[in-house]
Amino acid sequence: MSKTTSAADLGLTLAVDDEPALFGWFLASYLFGKRISQGIAAQAWTVLYRQYGRDTPRKLLDLSWRQLVGYLGEGHYRRYDESTATRLLDVCHQLQEEYGGSFVRLRDASTDRVDFESRLQRLKGVGPKTCEIFMREAGPLLFPD
Repeated sequence: MSKTTSAADLGLTLAVDDEPALFGWFLASYLFGKRISQGIAAQAWTVLYRQYGRDTPRKLLDLSWRQLVGYLGEGHYRRYDESTATRLLDVCHQLQEEYGGSFVRLRDASTDRVDFESRLQRLKGVGPKTCEIFMREAGPLLFPD
């Protein structure tokens, strides 16, 4: 896998009207934004998104913390599995509560791309790196020139 993993590398085709794909890319960006190898992050993403079909914040929230820790472990994401599980549940809860689990709603609530990125980084556990990774591919779709 290349140093910079793309949505296409994960088999995702991003489209504004495809919330599961946008969430899939967000989930990947979230995992890639942490201090763990891209290969392990991609394995954990594959387990969560592909193997167990957690393609929306609501579906991820249907997991218990213990189940999520187990799924991350299946993907060899063991070093930070417990803290990552906690943060993933927190960020999905916040996405669900504030934006109905929708990145289009998050965009619609934003005045512009800068505001969108600011709102994105107010989500628990989303820092500049995760935002940068997500926006690299989702940004042009959500904010076409």
